[in-house]
Amino acid sequence: TRCLPDVKPTVTFTSPPVSNASKILFKCSTCTLRGCCWSPKSDISVPWCFFPSNHGYKVDGSTRSTKAGFETTLTRLPSPSLFGKDTNTVLLTGEYQTPNRFRFKITDPKNQRFEVPHEHVRPFTGSAASNLNYKVDVKQNPFGIVVTRVSNGRVLFDTTIGPLQYADQFLQLSIKLPSSNIYGVGEHVHKRYRHDVNWKTWPVFSRDIGPSGAMHNLYGVQTFFLCLEDSTGASFGVFLMNSNAMEFVVQPAPAVTYRTIGGILDFYIFLGNTPEQVVQEYLKLVGLPDLPSYWSLGFQLSRWNYGSLDEVKRVVERNRAIGLPYDAHTTDIDYMEEKKDFTYDKVKFKDLPNFAAYMHDYGQKYIIILDAAISTQNLADGSPYGSHVRGETKKVWINESDEVTALLGEVWPGETVFPDFTNPECTSWWVEECKLFYNIVPYDGIWIDMNEVSNFIKGSKKGCEQNDLNYPPFTPSILDKLMYSKTLCMDAVQKWGKHYDVHSLYGYSMAISTRKAIEALFPGKRSFLISRSTFVGSGKDTGHWLGDNAATWDHLKWAIPGMLDFNLFGMPYIGADICGFFDNTTEELCRRWMQVGAFYPFSRNHNAEGFISQDPAAFGADSVLVNTSKYYLNIRYTLLPYLYTLFYKAHTQGDTVVRPVLHEFYSDEVTWSVDRQFLWGPGLLISPVLDPVGLAAILFYMPVNKGAKISVRKQWTSMYLPADKLGLHLRGGYIYPSQQPANTTVASRKNPMGLIIALDDNNTASGDLFWDDGESTEFDHSIIFQNVLQMTAINSNYADPNNLKFEEIKILGALQEITTVTVSQNNVVENSPHNITYYPLEKLELGKSYTLKWTQRLSVNERFNCYPSPNPTQEKCEQLGCVWEVTSNLDIPPCYYSSNNAYSVDKVEYTSSGLAANLTLNSAKTRANENFTTPISTLRLEVKYHLNHMLQFKIYDYQDARYEVPVPLNLPSSPMSTNKERLYEVSVQKKPFGIQVRRKSTGTVIWDSQLPTFTFSDMFIQISTRLASQYIYGFGETEHTMFRRNMSWHTWGMFTRDQPPSYKLNSYGYQPFYMALEEDGNAHGVLLLNSNAMDVTFQPTPALIYRTTGGILDFYMVLGPTPELVVQEYTALIGRPVMPPYWSLGFQLCRYGYTNDSEIAQLVEDMKTAGIPYDVQYADIDHMERQLDFTIGTRFAGLPALINRIKDDGMRFIIILDPAISGNETNYPTFSRGVQDDVFIKWPNTNDIIYSKVWPFLPNVQVNESLPEQTQIQIYGAHAAFPDFFRNSTVEWWKREILEFYNNPTDPSRSVKFDGLWIDMNEPAAFLNGAVDGCRNDLLNMPPYMPYLGYQSDGLTVKTPCMEGEQYLPDGTPVRHYDVHSLYGWSQTKPTLDGLQSATKERGIVITRSTYPSSGRWAGHWLGDNIAAWDQLAKSVIGMMEFSLFGISYTGADICGFFKDSEYELCLRWMQLGAFYPYSRNHNQKGTRRQDPVSWNSTFEEISRKVLNIRYTLLPYLYTLMYDAHVHGSTVIRPILHEFVQDRTTWEIYEQFLWGPALLISPVMQQNALTVNAYLPNARWYDYYTDEDIGFRGQFKVLPAPLEHINLHIRGGYILPWQRPANTTFYSRKNPMGLTVALTDSLFAEGQLYWDDGVRIGMYGASCLHTTLFCCEDGSLDAPRGCGASTLGDIQSPN
Repeated sequence: TRCLPDVKPTVTFTSPPVSNASKILFKCSTCTLRGCCWSPKSDISVPWCFFPSNHGYKVDGSTRSTKAGFETTLTRLPSPSLFGKDTNTVLLTGEYQTPNRFRFKITDPKNQRFEVPHEHVRPFTGSAASNLNYKVDVKQNPFGIVVTRVSNGRVLFDTTIGPLQYADQFLQLSIKLPSSNIYGVGEHVHKRYRHDVNWKTWPVFSRDIGPSGAMHNLYGVQTFFLCLEDSTGASFGVFLMNSNAMEFVVQPAPAVTYRTIGGILDFYIFLGNTPEQVVQEYLKLVGLPDLPSYWSLGFQLSRWNYGSLDEVKRVVERNRAIGLPYDAHTTDIDYMEEKKDFTYDKVKFKDLPNFAAYMHDYGQKYIIILDAAISTQNLADGSPYGSHVRGETKKVWINESDEVTALLGEVWPGETVFPDFTNPECTSWWVEECKLFYNIVPYDGIWIDMNEVSNFIKGSKKGCEQNDLNYPPFTPSILDKLMYSKTLCMDAVQKWGKHYDVHSLYGYSMAISTRKAIEALFPGKRSFLISRSTFVGSGKDTGHWLGDNAATWDHLKWAIPGMLDFNLFGMPYIGADICGFFDNTTEELCRRWMQVGAFYPFSRNHNAEGFISQDPAAFGADSVLVNTSKYYLNIRYTLLPYLYTLFYKAHTQGDTVVRPVLHEFYSDEVTWSVDRQFLWGPGLLISPVLDPVGLAAILFYMPVNKGAKISVRKQWTSMYLPADKLGLHLRGGYIYPSQQPANTTVASRKNPMGLIIALDDNNTASGDLFWDDGESTEFDHSIIFQNVLQMTAINSNYADPNNLKFEEIKILGALQEITTVTVSQNNVVENSPHNITYYPLEKLELGKSYTLKWTQRLSVNERFNCYPSPNPTQEKCEQLGCVWEVTSNLDIPPCYYSSNNAYSVDKVEYTSSGLAANLTLNSAKTRANENFTTPISTLRLEVKYHLNHMLQFKIYDYQDARYEVPVPLNLPSSPMSTNKERLYEVSVQKKPFGIQVRRKSTGTVIWDSQLPTFTFSDMFIQISTRLASQYIYGFGETEHTMFRRNMSWHTWGMFTRDQPPSYKLNSYGYQPFYMALEEDGNAHGVLLLNSNAMDVTFQPTPALIYRTTGGILDFYMVLGPTPELVVQEYTALIGRPVMPPYWSLGFQLCRYGYTNDSEIAQLVEDMKTAGIPYDVQYADIDHMERQLDFTIGTRFAGLPALINRIKDDGMRFIIILDPAISGNETNYPTFSRGVQDDVFIKWPNTNDIIYSKVWPFLPNVQVNESLPEQTQIQIYGAHAAFPDFFRNSTVEWWKREILEFYNNPTDPSRSVKFDGLWIDMNEPAAFLNGAVDGCRNDLLNMPPYMPYLGYQSDGLTVKTPCMEGEQYLPDGTPVRHYDVHSLYGWSQTKPTLDGLQSATKERGIVITRSTYPSSGRWAGHWLGDNIAAWDQLAKSVIGMMEFSLFGISYTGADICGFFKDSEYELCLRWMQLGAFYPYSRNHNQKGTRRQDPVSWNSTFEEISRKVLNIRYTLLPYLYTLMYDAHVHGSTVIRPILHEFVQDRTTWEIYEQFLWGPALLISPVMQQNALTVNAYLPNARWYDYYTDEDIGFRGQFKVLPAPLEHINLHIRGGYILPWQRPANTTFYSRKNPMGLTVALTDSLFAEGQLYWDDGVRIGMYGASCLHTTLFCCEDGSLDAPRGCGASTLGDIQSPN
């Protein structure tokens, strides 16, 4: 014995154990007695006893040539016998049967051994093939056979790794393989499609045992495996023609061993360039699959033990009633009389003879089951059982070993005999019995079962004799380790031989006999046949199902490898019992199983007796299960022409139907183990949910590219599949024939056909269609081949009786717009009207040849602007490597990208809280660039899953630090999200780079940046995303003409500027946030935290392009999912809106141009006399001395006393402050202290202040006020310096200046006791561009890319200081004004509020003109210097709704307009609207007419009084809304869509708005209008004035709106707190309070009241803080009382 000292465990070959001893207990002495090697291992799965190198056989003499190949004699080498009766001399015969198929067999030349009498595999009679793709070498001593692939020299099949064993009842051959990618051999439950090669032994012997997690031998025997060699697709297959009990062993070498206990070794090796070719080669040998009838591809229902035919019909009817596509119904053995074949229960199934006709009337079919065993007992009425009697007469049973006595066993009917289907007499008897029964009970198809063959007793009623057949010297590791367990004695005799040899052929022979029965019953028709037990080649006659599975998630998973296996075996008509056979299913499991089962070739829902019903209708007619089942079955029926064509190709050339992903994508190594997904043919990828996932996303592999093109390729991707969805993708490059579905195939086959053309990246696709009558056995009728431009009828013999035509052709994947479509026949062009999505052509007739052509160009909606700068030209465009094409629409970019972006990602680093990756720059793809726009190659992406509803993704330069926005956000110190609860999932698209964010609950992609635009350079950063819909809201501050953004090629700039509201001109603030609606009404929000000059382009793709001139990309996304939640989540991130004091909700008056303080005093008195509610008076810059902050001009010397006087009367006063400080003063403490404290912005690297000009005038000059204002400034303007509010020193200086103006330290009489501060001009504004002496850095002031801003050609310094100005963050970090310019107003706001509160010791209010995200934490905002024009009314509503999104609740517009003279009707309507601005101020410019309420007439006063009294009445409600905004982030001015997002009409409404959820304001906004066309969403609405239910909802309604009236409606379901009004809030707060209870249809209402003293800082410590909840139902009211002086007043309850 030659035992190597160090044998690698991967290449040892076990010596089979004696009897049943396990290899672990196998003793060394026994091993060595066999002449084997003993080497214990730590891994018990590795054999300890293995063959030495000198066992086996050697070649004896020369190799002799034969007609087909060669033969040689082999002689056994001396060694101990393993199991006795060794064959010392064997004959090796080799046959070169085809260039791709080699056969060798090893036989006993002296004794005839059993060889499988296969129907299709016959002795080879041909000559040796030439041009072989393989080379065969016979090794001499020890013998081995080595097969090599000629093209590359790779050894495919090498038996020298282990010794040949050849004894009477033990034959073994081991084969070394080139790869571990081994698939096939069965029938087993393979939990994974690819074999685990870690020492697995699979028994092979047909057995009645259902699928389980164990490695049991199941119903059939399939000895073929496929080996994928490498990523070229080169593959080969190995098949052993042997039907005896055997083992198939896989081990890590990689190698396999076939070990059998009888017959011969008869191997076939098949070569292919692809796995699919190998299967085709194999099936050409063993028999191509049967072509199923068309109707058998429909969905089917069945169960074991309905109990009666009435119950069967109930199930049929309820599934018809729900409109379930459904073609056939099967009855199990319960239809029989006492479970006897060819009988029916004449009590419970008495009307069965008419059942087939009942089914046929609806276009459905009826299938019966037949078992193998035949009862020996009489019928129930005592009469002889005819089938048994006739079989007995013909002697068709399997006999005992005496060859005479029929073997008796027991199965379902009791004592039985077993037909010997290998006997032609038995086949004749069986055919006749099927015909006799059909004449009584017609049926359409047959299901044969229990044909392993199954026996409920061991062997025979007589028992089995003790001999080598029943107890062989070696028993493979079959279930029970007993040969005749649950079957017949092995020495039983059949026509083909001993049952020992032919046992596993029982189902095979029964299927052949049943096929003959079908041919006799349905001459010329295909019918239906499935068999439980199968053998090699069974697919030629029958389909198969995967047996008696269980209702478990594992069995759902394992069905896919099972189907893939049987497609290798040539049985594509395969499926599993949908929803599970055993056990009670669950709704979720059955729903998911119905989804995937809709794509089983054999699609049948079937279960066992004793368990709940699981047909779809059993779950409820409108259940999710029913709806999803119908949806996917309708897709199945739509694609049946495609599936039928796949079966035709399987039948004619051996293609797989259910195809492993690796067969199409073998070059992608990941696919080699993919078995949770499968393909229909080459094109349809099915990705089912196979686990109970709840709301989790499922990970799928996406090797391919629905109507929308999928950009994810060659990577795992998380796909959200809610309860009613599975993953379904069409692969580009293929044409899918389709047909309008129906509830049966009889009906669907009459419907129009269509083609789905899915283009690949090269804009090509091809496909074919086989079509016939769906059931004839002669079907050389019609096959149509289509290539992109051509439809060619290959065979046109079949004329469809329904005159079918292709009425719809869909073309998918054409990013280019299809402009013309032509159809020609015989080169003659036919008329063909079309539209872009679907092409209802001139109904192309089935069976005729046509040419279909279309011209296409890139859809303009898919263009992304490659030259966004002004004045593009073809030359400039092409220098960038882009495409130039001008269209008639000048908004469409003529220069656009034609290639991918230059970045990619190689490796993504994943953590539980996010991901990160470095971006690689492909320099070959970078486009022409200047120095400062050259793409940066050191970029890093970081994604953080901060919260379940919020994530951040950030792209920055990891090598060189760049400016990042110094605005603090409220982020958790570490991410607090969980994978299970996250609302989103993020994937990184690798090449080209992109980020994709999807909403888990719907799968909607809400961000997808894999677009050509992405670039990141020093001074130009660009990124784009596709959007989930056309409904985008936000971005500012610019004047917009509607609330949602216009997506038709509009670009908006963002850069803070002193720019009054004007269309397309960037204005005061910078708000880079948007809210987007998804098509289903879900909402999300996106913030780009960047403060550099920027623009955004909206295009109809829909898509959005960001372009910014510096910083980094730092995105934050909140997932809502409601619009209101989006705002709440966004303000949680940036900071909640400030809580205004109660008095600031009162009406306010201001004017730029008050002559003196006396004019203000008179106005106050006039308003008081008129009784118009009014709380706040202002002084604009007129009050200052020469517009110097913190000064009082001579004309306003009485201002401090006036302020004190009006405050004593319950009013409040607000003054204005501008940021620019004059530097031309000799005694101006504000400036001198600023210089001392170093607070001003300076030139970089110097100590020199940057001066420009703003308001302050030079001292000691006489100003000619008749000159234009700008001229006055040029002549008289002082040098103005700009405080740097980032600096700590500036903050303290500013607070001190505020405090000393409030409390004058030198002259208390000049203390100005303001209550609020209005900070203006803080963009910051200048009245000349840049600095007094010009700017010094052209690059910063005119950057390489100048965003789409007003006065674009003038650069960034328009009306603002130079960009090179140097500022310092609180930590001392220097920053350029270029980067932080748009943060100027933001940086001023908090110090202003701090100064105000420090001075007043009250809450106060700050109003700021310039804002940035989070400004709302400290200030309100007005919409700037508007114009007295009618269009401004609607624009003010749009602006307020936008600032609601931005987290600034305290907003309003200058009522009646700032610029130009207002006019009576306009101002009156504006007063009505403005009464519902949160910040309600009438303000205008000097030089225009007065427009305060008392400046018109008494009617104007009356109308103003009336509407302001309504405001004041509702102030408790408004104050509560402000509290909700401050605490929860809710909106105050609320777009209607926030409350009614499921009503898409509301998505467009912006001329109405809500206060909170409950008060609908519908103002008049058109001149001379006396009505308003208002939309009343679907709720109960009450007229505010009459308390009456208006009686309509969910519609537009023209409402009367006379001049004195504004329409107000209260929404049912809410309680509004109110208070009797007064002239100021000081007095109204003393008045009685009340509640208006507006009931819903169900008489319910609820509301809140927040109440405090209205002024204190830090409300939470206030002694009188109350949040009160009111609920009203069935007339009860729960209203806890507050602690103040106010009491609950009248309770109005409109009904």
